Amino acid sequence: MTRIDTSRPFLPVRIAVMTVSDTRTLETDTSGQALVERIEGAGHVVAARTIERDDVERITTRLLDWIADPEIDVVITNGGTGVTGRDVTPEAFEKVIEKRIEGFGELFRMLSYQKIGTSTIQSRALAGVTGGTYLFALPGSTGAVKDGWDDILVFQLDNRHRPCNFVELMPRLKER
Repeated sequence: MTRIDTSRPFLPVRIAVMTVSDTRTLETDTSGQALVERIEGAGHVVAARTIERDDVERITTRLLDWIADPEIDVVITNGGTGVTGRDVTPEAFEKVIEKRIEGFGELFRMLSYQKIGTSTIQSRALAGVTGGTYLFALPGSTGAVKDGWDDILVFQLDNRHRPCNFVELMPRLKER
């Protein structure tokens, strides 16, 4: 049930991409690259891209830097959302999130269940908003990144999506 209102002009958003991994490089980061290609293909701007090790403090520091940057509207991470000892992206997000967007993780797992079955229970995908910046944490597999973008984010980050979307709320995110 995705509806794009073509009578409205498209508004590109500036998105930072962080891959969380102890082993990937920009050359081997297929998940991050798939996300970058989708972001640009949808007409948005990749405002920054990095790879951070599975370390809560490093991830938190980068998130806070990007949240403070007025040239970044959205941060999407991939990796570190599993249940192993080194998977710490959700813990880093919890340190910075002001408001959780509960439905994102729930919807991601529901859609993922249709493709990978009960294995989706291992995902701790989540989202929130802080300082007027949206934060989304996806699993690190290329398939999960594609699912998160193609089935959720491409629509919610398009201001023409009806009946509502995250972009039209951006001017109000810092209200008190």
